[in-house]
Amino acid sequence: MEVSVVGFDIGNENCVIAVAKQRGVDVLLNDESKRENPAVVAFGEKQRFLGSAGAASAAMHPKSTISQVKRLIGRNFSEPSVQDDLRLLPFETSEGPDGGILIHLQYLNERHTFTPIQVLGMLLSHLKEIAEKNLEMKIANCVIGIPSYFTALQRRAYLHAAEIAGLNPVRLMHDCTAIALGYGIYKSEFPNGGPANVVFVDIGHCDTQVAVVSFEAGHMKVLSHAFDSDLGGRDFDEVLFKHFAALFREQHKIDVYSSARASIRLRAACEKLKKVLSANLEAPLNIECLMEEKDVKGHIKRDEFEKLSSALLERISIPCHRALLESGLSVEKVHTVELVGSGSRVPAITKMMNSIFRKEPSRTLNASECVARGCAIQCAMFSPEFRVREYEVEDHFPFSIAFSSDEGPVRSLADGVLFPKGNMFPSTKILTLYRNDIFHMEAYYANQNELPSGVSTRISSFKIGPFRVSNVEKTKIKVKVQLNLHGIVSIDSASLVGDHVDNSSANNSSTDTHSNVEPSNHELFQKANGPPGHEMRRLKAVRRQNILVDENIYGGMSHGELCQAQEKERQLAQQDIKMERTKEKKNALEAYVYETRNKILNTYRGFVTDSEKEGISLNLQQTEEWLYEDGDDESENVYTDRLQDLKKMVGPIENRYKDEAARAQETRNLLKCIEEYRRAVGSLPPSARDAVIGECHKAELWLQEKSQQQDLLPKNADPVLWSGEITRKAEALDAVYKQAAESKLSSREAEHDRESDTRGKRDDMQVD
Repeated sequence: MEVSVVGFDIGNENCVIAVAKQRGVDVLLNDESKRENPAVVAFGEKQRFLGSAGAASAAMHPKSTISQVKRLIGRNFSEPSVQDDLRLLPFETSEGPDGGILIHLQYLNERHTFTPIQVLGMLLSHLKEIAEKNLEMKIANCVIGIPSYFTALQRRAYLHAAEIAGLNPVRLMHDCTAIALGYGIYKSEFPNGGPANVVFVDIGHCDTQVAVVSFEAGHMKVLSHAFDSDLGGRDFDEVLFKHFAALFREQHKIDVYSSARASIRLRAACEKLKKVLSANLEAPLNIECLMEEKDVKGHIKRDEFEKLSSALLERISIPCHRALLESGLSVEKVHTVELVGSGSRVPAITKMMNSIFRKEPSRTLNASECVARGCAIQCAMFSPEFRVREYEVEDHFPFSIAFSSDEGPVRSLADGVLFPKGNMFPSTKILTLYRNDIFHMEAYYANQNELPSGVSTRISSFKIGPFRVSNVEKTKIKVKVQLNLHGIVSIDSASLVGDHVDNSSANNSSTDTHSNVEPSNHELFQKANGPPGHEMRRLKAVRRQNILVDENIYGGMSHGELCQAQEKERQLAQQDIKMERTKEKKNALEAYVYETRNKILNTYRGFVTDSEKEGISLNLQQTEEWLYEDGDDESENVYTDRLQDLKKMVGPIENRYKDEAARAQETRNLLKCIEEYRRAVGSLPPSARDAVIGECHKAELWLQEKSQQQDLLPKNADPVLWSGEITRKAEALDAVYKQAAESKLSSREAEHDRESDTRGKRDDMQVD
């Protein structure tokens, strides 16, 4: 059975789909044969336009076109950086009841409200559709790339969006980890003096991520992650945008900021200008009719652009230095620097990387596709259907996670931090607490400074219980805490432990109100059982009882909300399909009008009467005018009915044309049959032979008579001899011959049976 092995890179501006195949990894093309799909969802009057189609309609309908949704996922409306983003986006937003972001727009003559999760679900549904069309199979399992700075709320938002789209992410994978996997798994040569340390710098459209990764044969380990979540290629575009907006205000007295459409066009032009400057020392900018019917022109030199961007370039160096510092490596121990991402093409960035790491950055990876490719490889590694070389991936978690309970922080070796920054994941730890009733715990990020600016430290809270104890004294509770493969922390299970082996020690333990962490299975075993040799005596009386754990995710999506979102997506998808079918029927009607008009004048010219030609031409003309006027926006059934009416009118002419060639072919077939049966009757009995010859003669006379009548008719008259009649006459003749042949075979079998009976009787008489 074929399985899907797909990796998705959901960028702020573009998305890439990669699929692992038996001989490597391919990037899938969309309907426009492009490898990148714009991360855009646009709402027209009656249907959605996603990806490339959405990007094409963005300038026409800016307020109903949603882009850069990745920046809004799992964020609070009041965060300063969110407000900065929303000021640049043309669609209407507001704060939700939970503090999240709501997006408002007009669709189907109604006001609709969506969350960023729903919009991301729409985008993932579109990417899934592209993948299924390319692979010609249903897909579900996938790996999705995410920024390393995503919080648990943002990671859960991605999982919910995937569920809305009908996808099952087997892993949410850090972007730089995916890049490193795609880089390292194909490497066969490493330095002899130890591991190869590579710095990956990913400058995307809206963020910058840096990771230091150590590679050895069959193994990679992420040593550090660092980031600037608010610095990317779009910030360099914005520098150009502000420069030219000020220039045009001065030269042409126009305020680009006051027009959403003009802002979109100028930003698009600035992005192209930035790309031109990456290869040229200066570049022009020309936009016709930007606003108020004014054409604008300008130009800028590369050194002027770099001067305007100096503050941004300085900011890019910060995560680079931080990643290097946290990795514990010196610059000399860095083997190479790989520069990727859509925003990495500015030459000044390459110069800065050179000065920081003292080596020229490499660009051996595809800057736009490397994340998706790494995700596809990781998905293949999880798939039982694929044979992937043994390769171990150790990822580094970028935040410190702590737990607290009703009685204060959960104690650990790291001052209340259960999963310290740099902890490899997935990871599991077991807490031992002493309680006699329902209690609560809370998971939170321990260090605000590790998080992106303005992001809340709260993760989720847990209610553990109720549970029964036989006395009022506190009882040992084991709580299993998991930092899973997606980078989301949760309580996996809780159980009540009864240990009656040593009453004195149990009593002493029950008075201890603190908690402790059990770091490893080996230590757990020794602590529970004492020195080796005493295991049997101590294990015999341990009992466990599972306890209910109820989780409350701060800002998370409830099960009911998720079901509503799935139903909403299903309805929207059905409307899209309905409108696509309507467009297909309209296009089919339009094509039929043009095609039939051409055939009436050429192909069908000899088969149509003057009156028929006049009537059909008039009807075609009326249909064409209707299509471009009153019929421009009709239902699927209306277009279908119109097409059927035209086909009924043209049908007789089309039948005459087609039947002429078919009649000639069937005539040849019948004459061939008559000739073959006349030759074949020699082996038949006289009566059967006469019957077949007689039928052949009748068929031949019938064909001659009908053909003569048909030859007297003009082509534009309905035939007196249709090809179907000739076919039926040939079938009847064939049936007569088969019946005669079968009667001959039956008579032979009967004669053979009589001879057998005679021989049998003769033999019997001789034996007697």
